[in-house]
Amino acid sequence: MPAALIRSDYLALGAVIGLSVGAMLLLLLEFLPARRGSSRSAWIALLTLIGSAAAVWPVRNVHRSLFGGMFLHDGFTVFFTLLFCAVAALSVLLSWDYAKRTRLQQAEYYSLMLLSTLGMIVMAASNDLITIFLGLELMSIALYVLVGFRHDQLESNEAALKYFLLGAFASGFLLYGIALLYGATGTTQLARMAEFLSDTPLASNPLLILGGLMVLVGFGFKIAAAPFHMWTPDAYEGAPTSITAFMSAGAKAAGFAALLRLALTVLPGITADWHGLLAAIAVLTMTVGNVTALLQTNLKRMLAYSSIAHAGYLLVAVVAGGTDGAAAALFYLAVYSAMNLGAFGVLTRLGRDQEERVLISDLAGLGFRQPAIGLAMTFFMLSLGGIPPTAGFMGKVYVFSAAVNTGHVPLVVIGVLNSVVSVFYYLRVTVAMYMQEPSGEPTPISWAPPAALAVVLTLGLTLWWGISAQNLLVAAAESVRGMF
Repeated sequence: MPAALIRSDYLALGAVIGLSVGAMLLLLLEFLPARRGSSRSAWIALLTLIGSAAAVWPVRNVHRSLFGGMFLHDGFTVFFTLLFCAVAALSVLLSWDYAKRTRLQQAEYYSLMLLSTLGMIVMAASNDLITIFLGLELMSIALYVLVGFRHDQLESNEAALKYFLLGAFASGFLLYGIALLYGATGTTQLARMAEFLSDTPLASNPLLILGGLMVLVGFGFKIAAAPFHMWTPDAYEGAPTSITAFMSAGAKAAGFAALLRLALTVLPGITADWHGLLAAIAVLTMTVGNVTALLQTNLKRMLAYSSIAHAGYLLVAVVAGGTDGAAAALFYLAVYSAMNLGAFGVLTRLGRDQEERVLISDLAGLGFRQPAIGLAMTFFMLSLGGIPPTAGFMGKVYVFSAAVNTGHVPLVVIGVLNSVVSVFYYLRVTVAMYMQEPSGEPTPISWAPPAALAVVLTLGLTLWWGISAQNLLVAAAESVRGMF
């Protein structure tokens, strides 16, 4: 094999190798004593993520098929590798002071975060249902532990147990679905499966349909689509807030990355058969998420139901299909990650020691006492609600435009009505910050520079992608075209 190709292969696997080495190094650090208040684990995690992202950049335009076609390095993989590394790096910055303040075991904490990021990348790069499953389990097992990382708190243990049990149940569905699809098509590789389905009269085979439905249930759980969303509010509420931020952006993007590759590779030949089902799940997910969020007084639970609603908007893009629909979904995932990390980033800064202030009433008067934080939170809420000139507005414009162009007007009307409903509960946070007085002691604020930097970066992206969205959309479209 030519030396240039070997180098390209290693660079294509640079993020996978880098994250694996970084995670192992962090675990070995446990054997070396550290001074009190040391940030060495956070530094190693951050440098590992930066190095992993930098490794794939030189080969961003290279298309490689590795390990017998099970791992693909293409534009789609590069887009999600950069997105996952960015989400994890921002989560490390948010955790920098939070992990010390809440007395979390830093080496294990950051090691698990890197392993979960590795699982996300494997999911996005997989061209085989088996490697998708392996990536999903690697991501999920690390997240199960991270959700219950505050061992001394009952709600954290309860959340981890619920997340694990429901996650294991969903993994069972996914694995049975893969087995049935293998029985129907004779392969688990997506490209070969697509070839089989494009040239067979067995598209209506019950084995194939049942297998597809069970795989959809498995993905529905990971992206928190209704009616498989029940774990989301409890896991979000019980997890350390920095981990809630990480999983709300990273795990959702990983689930959609695998679903989009499956939809773009396998479904085109049988798309019409799945449109109605995916559209129904999108409507149910948007409506359940938004209506239930109206009733929440805990901000973490409200953002959990909000994330369910956003999964519904993203499913609209999946239903639209094609390059435009997929590019809109990639754009939406990037802007959702920025604005959601920013909102949770503000929450990580509220509280003292192990205390967390996550009720909407805890934000009363915050806009006047801490104008910068109040303004940042206001923009994040406006963006999540899809109000211009923020990135959230442009995300919905592109998703709904793709759906209109493919004739899914009723779905878009329901999506717009749901967006109007969502504005009520997002603005309720702003009303609390600027129009209510705190009933007790004002909420203390952490001024740790790394967390402040993460909030500033996410706020900048939320505003920049709202004003100048075209470059990100073009990059997303090129990433999708890079798959073929």
